Amino acid sequence: MKQWLYCFLAALVAPSLGASEMPLNMTKGVTNISGQVYDLHMIILYICCAIGVLVFGIMIYSIIYHRKSKGAVPANFHESTKVEIAWTVIPFLILIGMAIPATKTLIAMEDPTNADLTIKVTGSQWKWHYSYFNEDVEFYSILSTPRSQIDGDETKTENYLLEVDKPLVLPINRKVRFLMTSDDVIHSWWVPAFAVKKDANPGFINEAWTKIDKPGVYRGQCAELCGKDHGFMPVVVKALPEAEYDAWLQEQKQLAKNAQAAAQAALSETLSKEELMAEGEQVYLSTCAACHQPNGAGLPGVFPSLIGSPLIKGSVAGHIDIVLHGKAGTAMQSFAKQLSAKQIAAVVTYERNAWGNDTGDIVQAADVNNVATGDTADMSSPTAKQPTEASTTPTEPVQADVGDDMAATVMPVDLTELTHDELMTEGLQVYTTSCLACHQATGAGLPGVFPSLIGSPIITGPVDAHIDIVRNGKPGTAMQAFASSLSPRQMAAVITYERNAWGNNSGDTVQATDVNSHGQ
Repeated sequence: MKQWLYCFLAALVAPSLGASEMPLNMTKGVTNISGQVYDLHMIILYICCAIGVLVFGIMIYSIIYHRKSKGAVPANFHESTKVEIAWTVIPFLILIGMAIPATKTLIAMEDPTNADLTIKVTGSQWKWHYSYFNEDVEFYSILSTPRSQIDGDETKTENYLLEVDKPLVLPINRKVRFLMTSDDVIHSWWVPAFAVKKDANPGFINEAWTKIDKPGVYRGQCAELCGKDHGFMPVVVKALPEAEYDAWLQEQKQLAKNAQAAAQAALSETLSKEELMAEGEQVYLSTCAACHQPNGAGLPGVFPSLIGSPLIKGSVAGHIDIVLHGKAGTAMQSFAKQLSAKQIAAVVTYERNAWGNDTGDIVQAADVNNVATGDTADMSSPTAKQPTEASTTPTEPVQADVGDDMAATVMPVDLTELTHDELMTEGLQVYTTSCLACHQATGAGLPGVFPSLIGSPIITGPVDAHIDIVRNGKPGTAMQAFASSLSPRQMAAVITYERNAWGNNSGDTVQATDVNSHGQ
């Protein structure tokens, strides 16, 4: 009997010795929270195993030693107060024992306060956009697995479908707060090594956090069924020592400064049709083929074909506009921030001349700039005109190509004066795309997280203070600076809208000149 007891105890203890090395078991990860989750998992697993061994052990023992062939006579009794109390109290105590550590871990997981760094994570089909608050650093992270591997023409590599062109870079030993949202459908940002898995919902903000203990590259993916290419939406995080992270951050800022000058110069470039077609094909395969297919045929009933479509046969300006700004109510998203003016010109040229379309249209970066600024007078002919000398026409944000590592945003100044109604209309659009995720469609915000804009001090206070917080953000909060992502006209419109929507009715009308003069 003692030998059986020793074997039973050994069977319970042995798994814990090598549990962390088991390939099918949960891993400990590289954060304190992931370690807590692992320990909680193992505690509950052992409790469940012990219950299972006890229950099935009694059952097997009873079946063997109390069978009819051994002359066992069943007991004849009805009800037992002691047994009923036992099978009520014991499970209750077990659940309490499991709930205490679980509650502690859950509370710790949901505490993003006192973060050293805040990053906004925006999901869209099928990529992630990362924005570092108060650092003017933002970029898209897109699957970099070659199409040839996906199609089975090449051998799949070790990190197949778990590699991106630009990973999220984070420092170790610093608390990082994530604000999760989405541009289209529900996504889920998941990195198992951090024990972080949080849904990104359109129109809402979810919070999560992590503090990484070890440098390295950690991989995850979207854990929500977000569309047909759901499996092509990986998450890659590169964790660096603090000094290396600070150096990387400064490098990104310097690249952004250099890129602005290079981007402006790129608007005067004139490329041949062959050059545009070659670059356009690369951009199309990496950015557009997921929906419209490599052959341009789309998916009937889901994504439209580009072969001889009304968009291709229509005006060049209309084609550029839908690539720049997307199409509301559809899966066609805006690429104004993701692609440079040169890349948009190339892909539009490619789409209008590939797959037998053969329109002959040639689009240059300057044409994209003209559409972004509303100046399409030079684009009435089927073939877009070549760029002329630098124009003095006010413009809105547009990107120009500066290489694979950085697509810079150029921010010329649009000082067009609009009526109050025009500002309210444009302000609603800007608010919906840039502010709604935090402050909600009703302006009511999220109590304790994002302040309400209904009758708030910022709304009832001076206009200059409102302009300042939109332009420059507010350090130590989730309010980021929009000076680099919105034009003066867009900021003027959204400020006018916020000061007059939801019953605020301040009567204030803010023009682009007000915003521009405030920044000088």
